[in-house]
Formats: sequence, C-alpha cells, structure tokens
Amino acid sequence: MRDKGSKEHAVKAMKYTELEGFTEKQLQQHHGVLYTGYVKKLNQIEPDLEKADRSKANATFSEIGELKRQQVFATNAIKLHEGYFDNLGGDGKPSGALLDLIIRDFGSIEKWEEDLVAAGIASRGWVVLAYDWDDRKLHHYSSDYHSQGVWNCTALLVLDVYEHAYFIDFATARKNYIETFLKNVDWTFLGERVKQLRILEHRNG
Repeated sequence: MRDKGSKEHAVKAMKYTELEGFTEKQLQQHHGVLYTGYVKKLNQIEPDLEKADRSKANATFSEIGELKRQQVFATNAIKLHEGYFDNLGGDGKPSGALLDLIIRDFGSIEKWEEDLVAAGIASRGWVVLAYDWDDRKLHHYSSDYHSQGVWNCTALLVLDVYEHAYFIDFATARKNYIETFLKNVDWTFLGERVKQLRILEHRNG
C-alpha cells in the first residue's frame, strides 16, 4: 500500500499479465480501474482527515466521522484487492503448508472447496479464508461490503465476488467464475505466507 518515506498510497502491480479463463479487459477493469480507484480515493481522504475539525465530532453527522468511516472502507478495499490479486497467478494445484491446515480444519480439500464455493455464491462481496489467532483455526468469513470483518484474524486466501470481479467474462455465472478462480490460485505463495506468519507454530503451540 504505502510507499516507504511517502505519505501517499501506491498502486501495487499484479505479478502476472494474464490468468487462465480471464480476459485482459476483465483484469484491467478490476485492477486498473476499481482497485486503483480505491487507492486514489484513500489518498484524497487522508489529507482531509488530517485537517478535519475534531471539536465538531458528532455520532449523527460530522466531517471527521464520515471521513473516518470512508477511510476504513477504502483501506479495507485496498487490502482485500491486493490480497485477491496476490493469491492468483499459480496452477491451482493445492500444496504446501496451507493445504495441511485446510485438511486439519475442513477434513479434506474437497470439503474446503465445497464450503468456499458455497460461501462465494452466498456472499455479496468477499469471502476470506482467514486464520483466527484466538481459536487457532481456519474459517471462511463472508463480507457483504468492505467495512465488515472479524478482528484478530489474518486473511490468507481472498475471493472477490462483487460482480465487477467477473461480470465481463462470466456474466451471472458466478460458480463458473469461482471455479476458474480456483484454477489460478498460487498455492506456493500462500504456503510461504503461512510460513512467514509462523501459523503452524502458533497452531501447534
């Protein structure tokens, strides 16, 4: 998100130029327009937030209240989109440290995938495979908009099910989109993320 030494947030480039089953137009609209737009908007919100009059704070309506709410909305939108784009670009073949955790908590990769697809069809915005540091388990958490989430959890696999993520290529066939998403998951990247976060050590501690 934020460049070192800079007050502004920067657009994070995708690590690939194409994905199986996705057109260039779909990726460009999703990354180059939607995600990039959130970065630009957060760079507008935060300077205004610094200047907002704290003495006029009010729960019904105030400039600082609205800016604080929109800061959370835009920040989560950026983080979720970056997670989404980062966890793609692979061959979709489950492997590594995350697979071990999935089998432990869901019983099998097939049961995990069934739950992810169902959550993706049922959600209006996002599905996040997250590690909960309190109960030491993986969960699929659904979110209908960017400001929803569960505290003290770390997002591992992020699935965007807003229509802008797939409508150009898949129209209303959301299940087909999710299945195509799964074919592009970068399990090596996800396994390295599990190791860097030392989740296995925490889980077994």
